Parts: sequence; C-alpha cells; structure tokens
Amino acid sequence: MPKGLLFIQFSISMRLEGSGTETPSSDTKTALRYTADASNSHLEGTSKSYPTTEEQVGGKIGMDEPIHEQGVSQHKKAAKIHDFCLGIPFGGLVLSGGIVGFLFSRNPTTLSTGILFGGALLALSTFSLKIWRQGKSSLPFILGQAALSVALLGKHFRSYSMTKKLFPTGFYAVISAAMLCFYSYVVIAGGNPPPKKLKSATSASS
Repeated sequence: MPKGLLFIQFSISMRLEGSGTETPSSDTKTALRYTADASNSHLEGTSKSYPTTEEQVGGKIGMDEPIHEQGVSQHKKAAKIHDFCLGIPFGGLVLSGGIVGFLFSRNPTTLSTGILFGGALLALSTFSLKIWRQGKSSLPFILGQAALSVALLGKHFRSYSMTKKLFPTGFYAVISAAMLCFYSYVVIAGGNPPPKKLKSATSASS
C-alpha cells in the first residue's frame, strides 16, 4: 500500500476518534446545565412555598386579635336566674298569706303586714322585670327586695321566738332567709343576665 494512502487513513481515523471523544463531553456539559437549572428551580419553589417568620407572626397576630376581642366582649358576669323569677312568687305568697291570715285570725296587723310587704315585693319585682326588658340595670330594685326580705326575716323571727309556732311565723322566717340569700347571690354574681335579643345583637356586632 502506498505511503500516501496510509497517511490519509491515519488522519481520518484520528479525526473520527477525536469527534467521538468530544461528543460525550458536550453531552455531559448539557446534562450538567440541565441538572443545575432543575435544582435552582426546585430551590426557588421551596423557598416560595414556606412563608417567612414575619409573615407567620403577622398572620398569627391578625387572626388572634379578633378572637381575643370577641372573647372579651362576650365575657360578662351575670346570675343564672333573674331576681323577678322568684321575687314575684315571693311577693304573691306574702300578700296572699297576709289576706288568708287576716280571714282566720281577724288580726289587722297580719293584713297590714301582708299587704304592705307583699305589695312592695310585687311592685319591685314587676319594675325590675320592665327595666330588665329595656336592657337597663335593675340593681336598685334587687336591693329593695333584699331589704324587704331582711325586714320580714326580723319580724317573723321575733314572732317565732315569742310564740314558737312553726306556721306561719317559722315558715315565713325560713322563706325570708332563703330569699335574702337568693338576692345576695344575684347581686354578687353581677345582676340579671341580659335579654336574649340584646345578647344576640351584641354577639353579632362583635
């Protein structure tokens, strides 16, 4: 074989080997670039998906403030039962007891006591009911009923100490003491609970 043909064949084979070696390197560079771009996009998506500390704190404060304000607005002390729920029956009992006692004993003192204390208790309880429906405080009427209960307790206790009769003096003394405890509870608890209409309106506005 001539030397010229050998030289041409050798140069062609070297070029083919060189092009074969360069192709993987270009593929490797392309693969590395793609991997780097994918990792950068993944890192950017991860950083965007997690909020910063300021956003977490701001969102948490923004959510907690209305809840705290609503809890404060709804939190108000009040008794579980209204004063007039027991005050009206108590006044009616005292009034009817005075009338019935007068019919049996013909004692004007019994009649006057029943009408005076029973009528006053009924009046105060009724006014307390009307004021409560208007959404106002009925504390003065509760205190008035408590004062009448104290007066009735002292009167009937003195009568029971002298006569030792369980009925009617002992009975009225026990009832008066129980009502005095009830009025004291209503005052200490914070007064009557608000009407349902006002309570629902307050909760809706808050």
